[in-house]
Amino acid sequence: MPNLTASVPHQLTRAEAKRRIQEGVSDFHRQQPALLGGVHETWNGDTMNFSGGVMGQSISGWINVEDREVRVEVVLPGLLGMMAAALKPQIERQGQKLLGGPPSGPRFC
Repeated sequence: MPNLTASVPHQLTRAEAKRRIQEGVSDFHRQQPALLGGVHETWNGDTMNFSGGVMGQSISGWINVEDREVRVEVVLPGLLGMMAAALKPQIERQGQKLLGGPPSGPRFC
């Protein structure tokens, strides 16, 4: 099975990057329940492991939050594997949307 590997640079703290990813994954589950039905994730420190079914096929992988980038690795079976080249830029774009802005929270002038 081919793997999809992507990196998304950021200028956030690890904690803020992790929080945004957790929030983004939760939002995506709410917005696309049919697409991500059965995908489960668990956090171990700054690494999220996930597995489950997408579009009737089993996937697994991890997201690792590092100081200056977030690395994504997904094992894609069959037809999904053939779409890896098309999926990578989409993952990177979505990652930039999640991680691109300043940290949220109270601001003091």
